[in-house]
Amino acid sequence: MSDFNAQIIAEFRENDGLIGGPFEGSPIILLHTIGAKSGKVRINPVMYSAVGDDLAVFASMAGAPTNPDWYHNIMANPEFEVEVGTETFTVSARVADAGERAKIWADQKSAFPQFADYEASTDREIPVVMLTRT
Repeated sequence: MSDFNAQIIAEFRENDGLIGGPFEGSPIILLHTIGAKSGKVRINPVMYSAVGDDLAVFASMAGAPTNPDWYHNIMANPEFEVEVGTETFTVSARVADAGERAKIWADQKSAFPQFADYEASTDREIPVVMLTRT
């Protein structure tokens, strides 16, 4: 895990799910994905959006040309734990279909314009992953 992520995770846990700096005020979730090859638990802080009873996360990787490692881990092992605030629970993940993705993605770009920048920086469609509590 990068030092940057380690700092975010520590701050998240010390402050009941809140962090400052460039992510202050952003809804952050900790994904406890299971490595597709290693089988080891990997913890990744990412922004999320509540969509009804589900949570949406965005495999933007800041507009990089490839999806983040956590996305590949989720595709290989779609059931894992997440931390939201002070709560930890198990979710099942699936990629949003085209119809539901359109609104969720538009809302995310409207609320957090950097996601529009990420989209403009890459040729790939940024996956929206839906997390359903199990």
